Amino acid sequence: MLDVGRHPNIELLAYSEVEKVEGAAGDFTVTVRRKRRYVEEDKCTGCGACAEKCPTVVPDAFNEGLGSRSAIYSYFAQGIPSTHTIDPDYCRELNGKKCGICKKACQADAINFDQEDRIITLNVGAIIIAVGYDVFDPSQIPEYRYREIANVVTAIEFERLLSASGPTHGHLVRPSDRAVEAEIQALEKDVKKSQRVLEKFEEKYGEASADVYEKYRQNHYQDDEDRKKWAEKYAAYLAIIESLEALKKKAEGFTVAKRLAFVQCVGSRDFRFYPFCSGYCCMHSIKEAVIAHEHGPETTSTIFGMDIRAVSKGFEEYKLRGGKKSNITYVRGRVSEIMEGANHNPVVIYEDTQQRQVKSQEFDMVILATACAPSKGIGALAKIFGVELDEYHFIKTSALSPVDTSVPGIFVCGCAESPMDVPESVAQASSAAERAAEVAIQLKSEKEKAVA
Repeated sequence: MLDVGRHPNIELLAYSEVEKVEGAAGDFTVTVRRKRRYVEEDKCTGCGACAEKCPTVVPDAFNEGLGSRSAIYSYFAQGIPSTHTIDPDYCRELNGKKCGICKKACQADAINFDQEDRIITLNVGAIIIAVGYDVFDPSQIPEYRYREIANVVTAIEFERLLSASGPTHGHLVRPSDRAVEAEIQALEKDVKKSQRVLEKFEEKYGEASADVYEKYRQNHYQDDEDRKKWAEKYAAYLAIIESLEALKKKAEGFTVAKRLAFVQCVGSRDFRFYPFCSGYCCMHSIKEAVIAHEHGPETTSTIFGMDIRAVSKGFEEYKLRGGKKSNITYVRGRVSEIMEGANHNPVVIYEDTQQRQVKSQEFDMVILATACAPSKGIGALAKIFGVELDEYHFIKTSALSPVDTSVPGIFVCGCAESPMDVPESVAQASSAAERAAEVAIQLKSEKEKAVA
C-alpha cells in the first residue's frame, strides 16, 4: 500500500464517491465527489494528537463496534493517505456546540471546519470496479441468536478480537466479560462522583456520612431536608458500592475463551438467502482457529460444517495440519440452534450426520462464518456505470472473460464479481488490469496513427 501511495503514476482519491460516468471505452468521463474530511490532507501528518484530545467517544465501525474511537479518527492504522477525518454525525463543533479541542491540539493547523465537498472530473480510458463485498447479517437466522447471546459473534468480529491492533489487543476476551468490565468502569466513575458529593456535605456540616445515614434510619431529621437528601445520597452510594463489589468478584473468575465453535455456511448454501458457496469461509475459519491456538495452546476449536471445501493448492494439507497441531476437530453436521447456558456460555445443538445423532455441546464462544454478500450500494453503482448485475446482485460478466462487464471498457475483479478468496481475487485483479491496459494501449496507438 505504501508503494502505491508513492507511485508517480498512481493517484489515490480516498474518501471519494463516483457520481457519474459518461462516454465509451477509451474515452470515459468520470465525475467524482471528494467528500470533506474537515481535515486538510496535505497538512495532516497523522500524528493522532487530535484524536487523543477529542472528548467525544463513539463506536468504532472498523472494529465492528467492539471498540471505540474519537469523533476525529483515522479509519485504520497505516491507511493511505495517513490523515484523519472528522465524523460530522458526532463532532460537537459541527453540531453547534462549543468545542474545537482538536483544532487547538493540531500543530499542523490541518483542521478546517469550513471545508466543503469538491467535484472533480477525470478522463480515463478504462475502468475497473473492485468494490468488494458485505458480510451477511446472521440476525436474519433467529435460531442462531446473534445479538441475543453476547458470545455468539461473526467471523469478522472474531478477526478483530484476534488482531493485535483490535479492541482486546489479540486476547480472546469474551464479549460478555468485556460488558461486565465496562460496567465496572462505569460504576467506579459513579463511585467517585458520589464521593465528591458526600465530601461536600461532610465539609459543610462537619459530620461523617455514615453517622448521618444511621441517624436517618432511626427516623431522625424528619424536618431537616438537607440531611435527608444527604442520607439518600449515601444510600445510593452504598448501593453502587454493593453492585461494584459483586461485579468485581464475578470478574475474578474471568479468563480468555478457550473452547471455540465455528459454524459454517451461515447464510450461504442456504436457499432462504444465498444458495451459492462463499468460497473462502472454510479456510478462513481454519485460519482463525489456528491463530487462536497460537495465542493460547490450550485453546480447542470445533468446526461444524456440511463439508470442508479446501480446494486450492495446499489447502487440504493446511486443514489436516490444523487438526493435528492446533486442536481443531471437524464435525460433519448442520447446526440447528444455539442456546445460552450457564455463565453466558453458548450451547450448540447440532446433528452429527456421521453418527446420525442429535447432540449438544457447550462452548466459551461461537463464531458464525457468514456468507459473502454483494455490497449494499452495488445497485446504485451499477446504474452509474451502466453495467448489469446477475441474479445474486454481483456484477455480471462474460462467460468467456470473467472480468469483462456488459459495458466495453469497464472491468471487474474480486468479490464484486462473485465470492472468492484472496489468491483468486489477486489473480483476477491482474487479469482486469491487463484488460484495462489493452484498452489504454489501443487508444494510444490510435492517437499516434491519427497524428501521423
